[in-house]
Amino acid sequence: MSDQPEQARQSPLADASAPPSPATPPAGHGDAIAAPRPGQRLERDSMGPVEVPQDRLWGAQTQRSLDNFRIGADRMPLAVVYALARIKKAAALVNRGLGLLPQPLPEQSGQSGQSGQPAPPHMAEAIARAADEVLAGLHDDHFPLSVWQTGSGTQTNMNVNEVLANRATQLLAEAADTAAAPGGQSPVRPPFRIHPNDHVNRCQSSNDAFPAAMHLAAALALRDDLLPAVRHLRDALRAKAAACADIVKIGRTHLQDAVPLTLGDEMSGWAAQLDACLEGLDAAMPHLCRLALGGTAVGTGLNAHPAFAPRAIALLADMTGLPLVPAPNPFAALAAHDGLVLTSGALRALATALLKIANDVRWLASGPRCGIGELRLPENEPGSSIMPGKVNPTQCEALTMVAVQVMGLDAAVGMAGSQGNFELNVFKPLIIHDVLTSMRLLADGCRSFADHAVAGMQPDHAVIAAHVGRSLMLVTALAPVVGYDRAAQAAHLAHTRGITLREACLELGLLDGAAFDAAVDPMRMARPHDHQDR
Repeated sequence: MSDQPEQARQSPLADASAPPSPATPPAGHGDAIAAPRPGQRLERDSMGPVEVPQDRLWGAQTQRSLDNFRIGADRMPLAVVYALARIKKAAALVNRGLGLLPQPLPEQSGQSGQSGQPAPPHMAEAIARAADEVLAGLHDDHFPLSVWQTGSGTQTNMNVNEVLANRATQLLAEAADTAAAPGGQSPVRPPFRIHPNDHVNRCQSSNDAFPAAMHLAAALALRDDLLPAVRHLRDALRAKAAACADIVKIGRTHLQDAVPLTLGDEMSGWAAQLDACLEGLDAAMPHLCRLALGGTAVGTGLNAHPAFAPRAIALLADMTGLPLVPAPNPFAALAAHDGLVLTSGALRALATALLKIANDVRWLASGPRCGIGELRLPENEPGSSIMPGKVNPTQCEALTMVAVQVMGLDAAVGMAGSQGNFELNVFKPLIIHDVLTSMRLLADGCRSFADHAVAGMQPDHAVIAAHVGRSLMLVTALAPVVGYDRAAQAAHLAHTRGITLREACLELGLLDGAAFDAAVDPMRMARPHDHQDR
């Protein structure tokens, strides 16, 4: 009979491909399940045993969430899972340094190195290795939980804790098997069980770990995905503006003809809008880099070593390259999510700019024969199932839908952010899901629009020139020469008679042809300060 304590034994169903069953629950939590069904194993938590699929790494609390929250198809974003994995890795390494995580079966540690056997891996190393596997995407299928769960994100935090605990336990068992063969005694006596709460979640609560993961996931998505995508579109617009710098076109205000400008100037306005949006997004980053880690349940730091949070956050900063710092007030960091609300507002501002830009482009490209038609968009795909040859501004339409969706998500984030009661906001999964969804949509939308619309967009020189020649608003250049009232008279005559402005001025005797041509120069009107007498 084994001399190991009962709580250290694996289930007979457990092997290297599946996590072992945990310790027998304490008395008072009676087992309602005598034995698991085929393909299942028993996992236990403080409420008793739960059947879990044999090939899944999660444990009892994850399974309870799966059983109890069958709501919608929205899964917790993997970005949040990966952020939690980073946090758990940093926590394990820091807790080891603080002496808070034991070496597996320390009474055996004196055997390390005997018979040429390597020293056993530390529990923290096993947790860190398991976290690295999660970050490599090797266990994505083991994080199945819905966004629509507990508002603190506790179930996802426990999902990560359980997967890391079970996988790290497997890694320790594998190391023990390797050390024991051929011959020789294993320096780690399997099965040592890594506990999701006592070990992986050490010095943490879901109430601080999950909001820290929210900020970390959002900061990484902002830095690695959204900001580069917005810059990509901004640069594409800048390049197109430079290429169109000398193309004079008619401006439009109130959807009516206005004075000329260059097409390059018009496009430069779009690029400048994105510059302003980039400033807003950059301003949000410091807020996202403030992590709630160390606040534990209500912000006081109960059950956390005082050195844990600063060390773990410093390690996370080294791991990610982000300027991460502890939240200046942990109570606010748990009870409110103003930094994410602010970030969502910056995303809404970007959506607003993109909606304006995409609408301008599709109006300018309307036609091709009976619209404005000053721009030609790439013909990427057929546009109609009934009208042969029709091509639609599909990239513009996709981007406008993205913008409207982001505006709606921002409204949800704002409402959710206002719902922190006392020491905890319990809309956390919704907030981070919607912020990350907005970032993904905006990043993908910017790149798609840049690559499949802006890059191939071309001016129609003939249409632009014809519009300039027909415009009545060239009369604005005559006002300083003949006066506002007589200039308006000429414009009215040209409009009612269907003649050109030049013809109207000659008929009214306001100017001769040479004087008109000298006064009404579209390029001089588009760049008035470039042509002033010095």
